Amino acid sequence: MTTILLNLHNIGFFPMDSIILAMGIFYGGIAQIFAGLLEYKNGNTFGLTAFTSYGCFWLTLVAILLMPKMGLTDAANAHFLGVYLGLWGVFTLFMFFGTLAGNRALQFVFLSLSLLFALLAMGHLVDSQRIIHTAGWIGIVCGASAIYLAMGEVLNEQFARTVLPVGEEH
Repeated sequence: MTTILLNLHNIGFFPMDSIILAMGIFYGGIAQIFAGLLEYKNGNTFGLTAFTSYGCFWLTLVAILLMPKMGLTDAANAHFLGVYLGLWGVFTLFMFFGTLAGNRALQFVFLSLSLLFALLAMGHLVDSQRIIHTAGWIGIVCGASAIYLAMGEVLNEQFARTVLPVGEEH
């Protein structure tokens, strides 16, 4: 949901506001870190790494946006923000390779997230709102696919049958 909200902003439908920032802190950030810690308890290294890393991504992104408004630092350099997003893209691409042993829906989430980070990085590096706008549409698809995957995993487990197909694991 946080990814969809941020990318509605990237498309230009809504300004950056407290809704996106609050979701970034509490749902994208803190809730994912808790989920990662629970994955650790389950012995799932991939889940631990993914959830805690992206939880920290959301917290750092909100800090990058809020710290200048609080007078703690200057606004982020747009090109350096592109580097930040590019590094997250590289990390996400490596995580995508880890999904190849998982289900198709998980693979799609990470592949679309890799593309999202690549486009956002490129858009900031070359100062192109058009590329960032295009990335926003990819982000909507990515976020929607992540919601579908989460719903599928929860409902399929709850009903002990396939309610929403997520593709077979390999």
